Amino acid sequence: MLEHIRLDRLAWSSEEASQLAEFAIALPLLIFFVVGIFDFSGAFTLKQKLTNIARDAARAAAADPATDLSSTLPYSVSNAFYVIDNYLIANNINDCGIVVSNNSIIRTLTWQFIPADSSGSCSITIIINRGYYFPFPVATKSALPTVSCTPPAPGAGATEVVATCVSIQYSYQWRFGQIASLLGRNAVLPTSVSAVAVAMNEN
Repeated sequence: MLEHIRLDRLAWSSEEASQLAEFAIALPLLIFFVVGIFDFSGAFTLKQKLTNIARDAARAAAADPATDLSSTLPYSVSNAFYVIDNYLIANNINDCGIVVSNNSIIRTLTWQFIPADSSGSCSITIIINRGYYFPFPVATKSALPTVSCTPPAPGAGATEVVATCVSIQYSYQWRFGQIASLLGRNAVLPTSVSAVAVAMNEN
């Protein structure tokens, strides 16, 4: 009788030990998948919001007159900038302290804005090109706008449409890579989420 009780206890203790071992093995994988789901869904949501912001800003700038493009900061460019900044604030996205007058880099019909203090973890780059042109119809993927809003080479299409290109690059802090490194894997992930939109100039 006593021997039977001892065997039952041994069986019970070995079953508990196996359950603990299984849990110890499964827990890191569970954390890995949960963090991955949250991280990638967060990046996807941010991408969608940035795409909406870029579209609204491109439409706002394209609808404005192009008569003041020779000035240091045209109205259409500042209008697009404030559309972006207001949308970020309204959606509880940190605007990284960016302001329209700080660190703006002006090229030919292209304005670039970055935060005055880029030493922090929050970083954003806004590019607004009021003289963007692209071949119409778009025949190849190489003709699609890039995050630099640099137009393709002239003569790439039969008809060239002059438009406004708005690009937003926003830093994104991944936690997935840290979890992957704990499991002995190196995950190479982009440091920012970007969106670009083009709207044909109306004026």
